[in-house]
Amino acid sequence: MHTHKTEQENFWAGDFGKDYIQRNNDKKIIASNISLFSKILKHTNNVNSIMEFGSNIGLNLLAIQQLLPDINLSSIEINSDAIEYLKKIENLNIYHTSILEFTVDRKRDFVFTKGVLIHINPEELQKTYEILYETSNRYICVCEYYNPTPVGIDYRGVKDKLFKRDFAGELLEKYSDLKLLDYGFVYKKDYNFPQDDVTWFLMEKGN
Repeated sequence: MHTHKTEQENFWAGDFGKDYIQRNNDKKIIASNISLFSKILKHTNNVNSIMEFGSNIGLNLLAIQQLLPDINLSSIEINSDAIEYLKKIENLNIYHTSILEFTVDRKRDFVFTKGVLIHINPEELQKTYEILYETSNRYICVCEYYNPTPVGIDYRGVKDKLFKRDFAGELLEKYSDLKLLDYGFVYKKDYNFPQDDVTWFLMEKGN
């Protein structure tokens, strides 16, 4: 197996990433994702291409396809088992690589992460932000665990694999032409469309 630069990348490329697939392969998640992305995408216009950074088996992408059937979709995913699921999604451009090893080839109208930045080595976040920014033609969306200050928490009994912070705030501070369009929170106990306590932020690049 290819060895990546950080322990977090190797963690998700290996068996833990495979276990995550089994825990999260649920059609109800797609329904919740349709609800989430309908709220986010209603603030956008003329979005013809979307790229997800860290797609796993594509439950976010499948939801987006329901909302935007003609969208040009791209996916970056590190885990080889997840890639096999992604191959079943029609008209999806797949990049089997780590986000940190991805080379920007062309811009997309809308780029996003969902539960991915929290698992990036904090020392590599600035590089990750740069890749997100350079890949986006207009919109950047991050759906992550929010905390006003950086904090590491145990993730299923494992240390140094989950970090909460103000990812959107750091992006807005790093790039002065980014502006915040909207944000929201989705609770894990929502009766109809729960998410895992994620806070989403939609930003737009200036001209």
